[in-house]
Amino acid sequence: MTSRELAVRALLKMEDGGYSNLVFDALCREYPMSKQETAFAAALFYGCVERKLTLDEMIGRFSSVVVNKLDGTIRQLLRIALYQIFYMETPDSAAVNESVQLAKRMSKSRLSGFLNGVLRAVLRDEEKAKQLPQDPFSALSFAYSCPEPLVRMWDKHYGRELTLQMLKASLGQPPLFIRVNTLKISADELVSRLKQEGIEAVPHPTLNNCLRLSHAGAVEKSICFQQGLFHVQDASSQICVQALGARPGECIFDVCAAPGGKSFTIAQNMENSGKLFSFDLYNHRTALIQEGAKRLGIDNLCAKARDASVYDPALGLADRVLCDVPCSGFGIIRRKPEIKYKPLDEVKNLPEIQYKILETSANYVKVGGILLYSTCTLSHHENEKVVRRFLKEHPEFSASPIEEEDAGMPGQRTLFPNSTHDGFFLQRFEKMR
Repeated sequence: MTSRELAVRALLKMEDGGYSNLVFDALCREYPMSKQETAFAAALFYGCVERKLTLDEMIGRFSSVVVNKLDGTIRQLLRIALYQIFYMETPDSAAVNESVQLAKRMSKSRLSGFLNGVLRAVLRDEEKAKQLPQDPFSALSFAYSCPEPLVRMWDKHYGRELTLQMLKASLGQPPLFIRVNTLKISADELVSRLKQEGIEAVPHPTLNNCLRLSHAGAVEKSICFQQGLFHVQDASSQICVQALGARPGECIFDVCAAPGGKSFTIAQNMENSGKLFSFDLYNHRTALIQEGAKRLGIDNLCAKARDASVYDPALGLADRVLCDVPCSGFGIIRRKPEIKYKPLDEVKNLPEIQYKILETSANYVKVGGILLYSTCTLSHHENEKVVRRFLKEHPEFSASPIEEEDAGMPGQRTLFPNSTHDGFFLQRFEKMR
């Protein structure tokens, strides 16, 4: 199987639903390739997922058949060819010819002429393919391959400047950050050890024990990873844990913990003392948390399956509770580009679910204790509105100040995606009585 065919097959599987990374990784295991071939297939696959709206608009300008009515394989072949033409350094002739030949190998010979005709028409009038729509929101949608309703929502909530920042940050290779396992090694020692493996690690500009990796490849194959010297965690999640402020000897609840990264960092901040309960809805997910804790040498963590929206008085009280709720994920689009194509109607019920989890979690906080609400999305509906409702309906809690909080919003911080972190929201509360 060639790189292009693997990319097309992965894109076809994505049409049936699924997370991009899981789909691609499964096919790579089924059809092993060289590192170079896999990298090219990944660039094509993720690039086409990321730029799907733009590519489909381009196709629609030259195709006699409506894009969503096209044969599925031909639609993917058109996408990968146009992605190579407009976003890679592949020669135009190779992009066209390889797609046409691949159509024949994938039993689409009768449609190869149509495919060739559309691609040749694009090459004859590239300006038409790239022309921005006149409407400003449509233009942003086309330029950044982001659904217009999401562009409009961001513009309404955050203004044009921040919307442009978020759109630009939603494209391209995301940075790879790790958390140093301070139970086993120092940051300086880990940088040196990783260098011996050919992995470049640079300290985060503001976060202690946070490193950015380059040339890492598959990090799970790293000797340092296998020895439990670090875990992969974006800087935004590390900032979240920092705001929680866990201390040695405390009792901490992480109520929506899977896949476990925040729990692992909390345990390290607790110096592996006290008690950390990491909850999630399914047994197979809590098993993964327990497995990760074992690799990292964490002994104070207990992972259990439970529904975060249902109160269980038998759990008792905690000094601090992290409530990192399920969300629309609009702050991590560059990591999971398919998220942005989810219709806004599909996530409109999330705030009610989030509020229920937050309200339930509040029952576990001791007087004088801390409750931290967080999401990896950028939406007033899931963030600020949930927080305002909670403070209004729970006067026993008040906002608890944190470092670098948003202007005029005690205990609240919104992180917009950039080179040092993903998009994230957090609000810290203290139980006063």
